[in-house]
Amino acid sequence: MTLRRALVGALSSIVLGLGLPVATASSAAADPRGFYETGSDAYYNHCTGDGSHVVIEVEVWGPNHERCVVPGRTWLGAADKIDGAFYTGRTC
Repeated sequence: MTLRRALVGALSSIVLGLGLPVATASSAAADPRGFYETGSDAYYNHCTGDGSHVVIEVEVWGPNHERCVVPGRTWLGAADKIDGAFYTGRTC
C-alpha cells in the first residue's frame, strides 16, 4: 500500500464520519467504500444516499486523470494499470 493510498483511506474515513458524500457505483452493501481492487480489476465505490455524482482522481502509471462517478460501483480498469483513486471534494 502506498503512503498516498493510506492517507486517502484515512481521509475517506474522516469524510464518511462527517456524513459527506464519497465516491462509488453498484452494489454498495457488498463492496468496500472508495477505491478497491479485485484480483484483476480496479473499482471506485461511491457510497451516498443523496444520488450525488462526484469527481475522483484516478492514479495511473502516467498522468493521473479525473473522472465523474455516480453512486455505486464504477469500474476503473485493469488493477495492474490503476494505482488508486480518491474523492477530490467536488461534485459533477
